[in-house]
This record gives sequence, C-alpha cells and structure tokens, in this order.
Amino acid sequence: MKLKICFNLAAALLLCFNLSAQPRKELVNIIVTPNHADWTYDLGEPAEFSITVLRNNVPLENISIDYTVETDPGYRSIKIWDQGKLTLKNGRVKVKSPKFKNPGFLRCTARVTVDGKEYSSYATAGFSPEKIKATTSLPSDFEAFWKKGKEELAAIPMDAVMTLMPERCTDKVNVYHVQLNNIKGKIYGILCTPKKEGKYPAILHVPGAGIRPYYGDIDEAAQGFVSFTIGIHGIPVNLDQQIYDDLRSGALAGYNTMNLDNKENMYYRRVYLGCIRAVDFLESVSNFNGEDIAVTGGSQGGALSIVTAALDDRIDYLAAFYPALSDLTGFLKGRAGGWPQIFLDDFTNKPEKIEVSKYYDVANFSRFVKAEGWYSWGYNDNVCPPASTYAAYNLIPAKKELHVFQETQHWTFPEQHELKNKWLFSKLRE
Repeated sequence: MKLKICFNLAAALLLCFNLSAQPRKELVNIIVTPNHADWTYDLGEPAEFSITVLRNNVPLENISIDYTVETDPGYRSIKIWDQGKLTLKNGRVKVKSPKFKNPGFLRCTARVTVDGKEYSSYATAGFSPEKIKATTSLPSDFEAFWKKGKEELAAIPMDAVMTLMPERCTDKVNVYHVQLNNIKGKIYGILCTPKKEGKYPAILHVPGAGIRPYYGDIDEAAQGFVSFTIGIHGIPVNLDQQIYDDLRSGALAGYNTMNLDNKENMYYRRVYLGCIRAVDFLESVSNFNGEDIAVTGGSQGGALSIVTAALDDRIDYLAAFYPALSDLTGFLKGRAGGWPQIFLDDFTNKPEKIEVSKYYDVANFSRFVKAEGWYSWGYNDNVCPPASTYAAYNLIPAKKELHVFQETQHWTFPEQHELKNKWLFSKLRE
C-alpha cells in the first residue's frame, strides 16, 4: 500500500514538473532573437529578428532557413504576413518585420532541416501590449447573473467532510481529503494545515486544466499557511490514476466547452461557484487567522484566480501565471483568443455560443478585481497567447504588477515561482 502511495505521489510530482518545465534541449538549437532587449516595440516601429542555428553550441553555416512572420496565432493558424527562405552566412540571418499598426504581437518562426530532421523555433515581439483592448464585451446582466449564482450557492449547506490522511501527514503538517457541497454536486480538495498551535493566513490553489489527483502543498503549510488545493470536476482527488485517465478520454473530454450555448449550464458555472465554496471552507478552518486569504494558479488556474478574486471580496491577494479563458473572442477579430482557442470554425462560431462565452470570459471578470495581484507570463506562450492575457490584465483596476519572462512558452522558470512565493508570502505575513 505504501509503495503504491509513493508511486502515485511520484507520478503526480512528475506531472506537475512537466507542466511547468522548460522543453528538453535538442542537438540542433535555433535561436530567434528580436533586436529589442525586452522584445517590445512602439506601434509603427518595425521589429528585426536575428536567427542563429547551433549544433553542439557551434554556429552552422550555409544552410537554408524557412521563415514565417505572422500575427501571434496561438496554436492555431492566422494569415501569414511574410515568408521565405534565407541562407545562414557568418552564423546568422536577419528578418525585418512589416510595421505593426495595432497593439498586439508578431511571431517570427524559423525552421531548418539538418541530417534529415526538421527543427524549429520562434520568438514573439510585442507592440504596445499595454494598449491591447479586449475583443469581448460585458453583458448588461453580467453582475446580476453571478449575484444570482452566489445566492443559490449560499443557500446550499457546505456540509464539509474532512478525512485525515495519516500516510501523507508529517511531523509539522496535517493533511486531509475534503468534500464540500457545491452547486450541482460536490467539490473536493486537499487541505494542509500546520500542526503547531496558532492562527495562520490561507492560500487557495486552483488547478490548471485537466483531470488528475491532487496532493496539496505540504511545504507551504510547514511554512505557516493553511493551504487548500481543489479539483474542479466534482470527483474525489485521491483516486487511482486510471480513473482520471478514463474520464479524460471519456466523459470529461472537451469539458472546457461543454454547454457553451447555455449560460445556466455551461461547465464552468459550477467550477467558478465551486471556487467561492472553497473560500467558504477556508473561512471555517479552525486555525485560519480569519483575515488573510490569497488565491493562486496557472493557466486555467490563473483564470480561476482572477475569477475568484472578482466574485469574492474575501480574497486579499492573487497570483496568476498566464491566465486561460481570457478574451475568448480574439480569433473573431484576427488575433489569438485565449485557451481553449475557440471561435475559429463553423462549429463554435454560433451567436449563442459567442454570447454565453462573455459570462465566462476572464477579461470580463478582470473589470471587478479589487485584490492586489502578481502576474507573470511570456511572449512565446502559444497556449494562453499574450494578446489574450494582456487583454484581461489591462482591464484590472486593482493594484497589480506584471513580471514578463519573454522567452517562456506555456511553462515557467523556477525563478518565476520563487518570485511569486516571495511576493505572496510576504503580503500574507504583513
């Protein structure tokens, strides 16, 4: 039994590492570099990209490079502005972009074939990203819709069930599997609390996309925080991995757009309200200090962090990496929309789906955030494209700070997490 628990924990830790780890290094490395150190330009200013190809860290010469320049497409396809072939001479070639007249992002991609294998890389230049505006719009009944949802949730008894998990407890931390009543079912999570007597700030961890077990943040609790990590799918978070695998490929496949044509039954309604229920629970934990609550997550979790802070004024601080579900209608306006990158074909481009998306778009929740926030993403993110995350960020009226790590795609450097934890922990301890 203990061996099985250790294996499952190791698998979960490996999954979490892979979600945030840098990509593996290949034999041939293509380096695409904008000519501004911060990769950022004013409107109307052309960007110039340098392309270098290395093998064993030695520049290659006289090989052909295929390049494209296009508006940041996420992982979809948008009209290509420029493309062609160039030959490496003196270790590099340069590509000058057309002038970019609207706030947004332009990506230069380079591809080479060496010994029969193709390699590619890209860099993304930003043009006045602080001026990017959301393409979505705020429904007139947006606030009323979510006020009604919160009232429905408040009428449902929480009925928290906490089950101690002795096999995960340490000499400093107690670990519990938690079950709560939510709108239309349950919400489950892992609570980690300090054993040392006292009152502590609380941190709510909201998850990235997917279906998986959760293990909580034991180290965080050992440092003096009540730490609660939730799942969003209404199923226990301590089951065998095979169950989650089956759900991922079966009943929950494509959950992120389920019921997109019905605002009352859209999948994320119970998810967003479930995050509020998680805050209800934190308020009831005996060694919570009764004052300080933060919410944090990345990707879908970044989205849920903003949504939770917007819907619940008990949140004091939020820290979000590359928030998904932001400015979903971007593709309708010729630029990348936020994950899951919809509204680009006849199946999704239906008026009723577009309208319902507005009630779940993070950009619209951003308008109501009052909690102080820390945010971070990269220009090269092709899952949660930077145009979408800026569209949401630029609407946030609360005190905020953005930490851009330009070259990162949908992953983070360890330094980003160190910065986030330093900021979040210090705020909660003030």
